[in-house]
Amino acid sequence: QLQLVESGGGLVQPGGSLRLSCAASGFTLANYAIGWFRQAPGKEREGVSCTSSSSSGGRTNYADSVKGRFTISRDNAKNTVYLQMNSLKPDDTAIYYCAAGTNSGRCPTPMNYWGKGTLVTVSS
Repeated sequence: QLQLVESGGGLVQPGGSLRLSCAASGFTLANYAIGWFRQAPGKEREGVSCTSSSSSGGRTNYADSVKGRFTISRDNAKNTVYLQMNSLKPDDTAIYYCAAGTNSGRCPTPMNYWGKGTLVTVSS
């Protein structure tokens, strides 16, 4: 059974940092495009970042709102993708989801497997 599990969310003060993890089971993350998305209260879900597989060029994409503050990375040995979030702002408060596009290794691509999300709250 293909499964994605996010972890690492929590409460952090403005300016702080968190690292989110997305662990996969049932398939190999390295072969596919993996994205991080978020949904804030009362807002639509938005894409945060995406990483293409190495065989598809290994590029990373970021939403303008997080460029320079967030970094997506892979640890293929652990079958895990991370989202390092620095200089967090209250506007970053949301449920963060990771997702896999198993039909392609290149971002952007439709995501067909989703985790259940982890809550990030940025507040003083």
